[in-house]
Amino acid sequence: MRVLLIGSGGREHALAVGLSADPSVDFLAAAPGNPGIAQVAELHEVKVTDPAAVAALAVELSADLVVVGPEAPLVAGVADAVRAKGIACFGPSAAAARLEGSKTFAKEVMTAAGVPTARSFACSDMEAVRAALTELGAPYVVKNDGLAAGKGVVVTDDLDEALIHAEACGTVVIEEYLSGPEVSLFVVTDGTAAAPLMPAQDFKRLADGDEGPNTGGMGAYAPLDWAPADLTERVLRETVEPTLAEMRKRGTPFAGLLYVGLALTPDGPKVIEFNARFGDPETQVVLELLDTPLAGLLNAAATGTLAEHGPLRWKDGSAITIVVASHNYPGVPRTGDVIEGAERPGVIHAGTARNTDGALVSAGGRVLSVTAAGADLPAARAAAYALVEGVKLDGAQYRTDIALRAVEGRITL
Repeated sequence: MRVLLIGSGGREHALAVGLSADPSVDFLAAAPGNPGIAQVAELHEVKVTDPAAVAALAVELSADLVVVGPEAPLVAGVADAVRAKGIACFGPSAAAARLEGSKTFAKEVMTAAGVPTARSFACSDMEAVRAALTELGAPYVVKNDGLAAGKGVVVTDDLDEALIHAEACGTVVIEEYLSGPEVSLFVVTDGTAAAPLMPAQDFKRLADGDEGPNTGGMGAYAPLDWAPADLTERVLRETVEPTLAEMRKRGTPFAGLLYVGLALTPDGPKVIEFNARFGDPETQVVLELLDTPLAGLLNAAATGTLAEHGPLRWKDGSAITIVVASHNYPGVPRTGDVIEGAERPGVIHAGTARNTDGALVSAGGRVLSVTAAGADLPAARAAAYALVEGVKLDGAQYRTDIALRAVEGRITL
């Protein structure tokens, strides 16, 4: 199978590692990729949000399968353009990708499908924003309606901060706060059949103890031994299947990766958000533990044959990923700092590049992540932190408490 992977972040590097390990893959290309992805794939330049350009590249490379990593190309219609060329594509259509591209649309679908989620108000002016914040009270949850690279959400007790974020975004969704541990569940689907992956937990705040600003994610781990045994089955029944049915009813079936962000509230699991692609950094730990060949699974979803695919197989043990971010992230990051120790197994590249001297340098906010597995969570955690200590980056930021509460048994439902 000849596979073309679209994207250049940590999620895409993790996908590239998984795809390259699939025995059915005899050619793997990535566009535009990054220095880490270059270790396992042939790199090509392309503007990822240009559907015609991506489709043309897929034709040029005689790709059998295109895997679209990021959300922006999906919302732009890249999957539609690739499929129009007769090439299988893992990723939803532009119409279906609105589940991530518009928080308002996602809420409309959830309401129609009867999905458990937070009360919310869609607001396009500040008068409506003030009324919604007053109605729902603190903690205030304000979400940019559109794509915001994982940083469009503010959760705060400070009314002024909530108002400032809403004004900066324009159209927003104001939601009631959902209490309880958060869980990410990835579901591979062809629009009808659904194959859930292993639930994971990520860490959105920059600093230890869930302090500091919201980020795109500073680490993750799996499995979640503290989660209810029936969690995945319940979410499939109450959320995933009704949502897929509603999307089919609307004439825009969702095929690809449905990311379900959940809060395990006292009233049961409720949806915080949907995404239309793998989440970063949870992808790193989930794929580290997946024993089923990845390309075959994604191809089954892309070709409508997922019901014929066998059950997923998982490795024993646990996995942890720790994100290493650049100086000043999540503000305007400092770039161009030389990175050492980042070419070892388990180091996943995200915002990296080569300078004119060929040295590996930082080129974004979340620069890289390290992923390690172990017989149990404490062993995986020890291995991951030993790995991160070998990475040298001036001004680096990373959390020292990824999965610590789970290891210490301090997560309660």
